[in-house]
Amino acid sequence: MNEIIIPEMTEHEWRSRPVQQTPNGCKEALFFYTPFCGTCKLTEKMLNIVLETGTVITVSKMNINYTPFLRDAWKISSVPCLVVLQNGAPIQIEYAMSSVVELHRWLQV
Repeated sequence: MNEIIIPEMTEHEWRSRPVQQTPNGCKEALFFYTPFCGTCKLTEKMLNIVLETGTVITVSKMNINYTPFLRDAWKISSVPCLVVLQNGAPIQIEYAMSSVVELHRWLQV
């Protein structure tokens, strides 16, 4: 089984891309982490399991140490943090990822 790797994105890349508009609203998620956070590593493993189902929205990850604009704008207070977005705006911010099942529910298409 190949491990899915969540693509890393910089804040500049995310902010400079066009926001896609669809009738149902384009959803995606950003996973904020720090490299030495053990809980972040566990959450990323759980996210990889969820992504293997192929039935979820797109997820990208960002090192929160290099995302001052988004961190402040969305008032992200700790990591790990999963932000679900619709048309580029946060609709859900989660800090406690307790199970793969819960993550899958949050990230369903």
